[in-house]
Amino acid sequence: NFSLPSTSAASTAPLSSLTTVTRSSRSSVFLSSASSDAFCCSTDPHLFACPQTSMVDYILGVADPIQWHSENLERNRHHYSKWMGRLGPSAINWVAYGIGVGVHFNPFVEWKDKMIKYGVVQMHDLAMDVLTWDRFYLSGRLQKPVQVLIDNWDIQKVNLINLKAATSASLLLLPAKFSEEDLYAKICSLSYMGDLRMLFAEDKNKVKNIVRGSFTSFQSMYKPSLQEFAAEGLLQIPSAGHEFEQDCGLSATRNHFFSLPWTIQRRLGMKHEIDGSGMTLPQTTITSRELAANRVTKALRRLVMISSARQAMSGLAATGGVAAARYLARKISKAWKSRMS
Repeated sequence: NFSLPSTSAASTAPLSSLTTVTRSSRSSVFLSSASSDAFCCSTDPHLFACPQTSMVDYILGVADPIQWHSENLERNRHHYSKWMGRLGPSAINWVAYGIGVGVHFNPFVEWKDKMIKYGVVQMHDLAMDVLTWDRFYLSGRLQKPVQVLIDNWDIQKVNLINLKAATSASLLLLPAKFSEEDLYAKICSLSYMGDLRMLFAEDKNKVKNIVRGSFTSFQSMYKPSLQEFAAEGLLQIPSAGHEFEQDCGLSATRNHFFSLPWTIQRRLGMKHEIDGSGMTLPQTTITSRELAANRVTKALRRLVMISSARQAMSGLAATGGVAAARYLARKISKAWKSRMS
């Protein structure tokens, strides 16, 4: 057993974290003593079909990462690599931000006969990534089903904007007719575009496994966005067993394109102008659906490539060579097995 520090910068009361996992749900983990500015979720990609041997991920949103790591080093120094433990919380935070994308992970933490990995991020940065896709790292994780354990910042409500944007991006990349599974697979794949690990260190069936393992969760997550697009006449929701149909006209294409976060539009070179009422309006430069799809694909690939590479380097620096090699070996082993099957 171990305890993590409170996710509040102001509170030093211990957080009895990850206290119990029920065999029935496999991911029913509860945190207590949370403060008003805490967030925690399990981001296990096989939430409802997880082998007992899999390493489950957790994301902890905290107010002040430096203070949090300082307290956690006192309680759980063995979670950190030896050299990061010696350098201290400021160095841990510098590696997370100076090299990575603002998230520090402690992998291979043993708890309750399971192996877990937990990442620590500042709440402000988590919220900004969800809203703007400025790093498209945690926002991509939250586009997939997660088990939310604490949400005192209403991140789930904020995430509705992220889910709608993910739906818009996916619809731009899908044909006029597609299945429900195709839709969720496209949404799930957005955050893997450009990720170099997908070439050699990830299960080739990863997206398919995530969608099929959490299909009903995808349905409940994306139902509001799909209903909204249907009400606008952009999408026809089918009866069971039939395909979705979407409007692929230029007006619908522009609607989806301009629903994407400001960061993506800026990376695509979109220019904006201010109308007479002071509202900022995007200048229309989308002349075809193919152009919009190509621009979105290129922008997401570049974002994911940069973020995944930075986070990989951060993980190598933070965990040390032995732990990093161990983690990579597990990934490559799973990837090799999936390609040989």
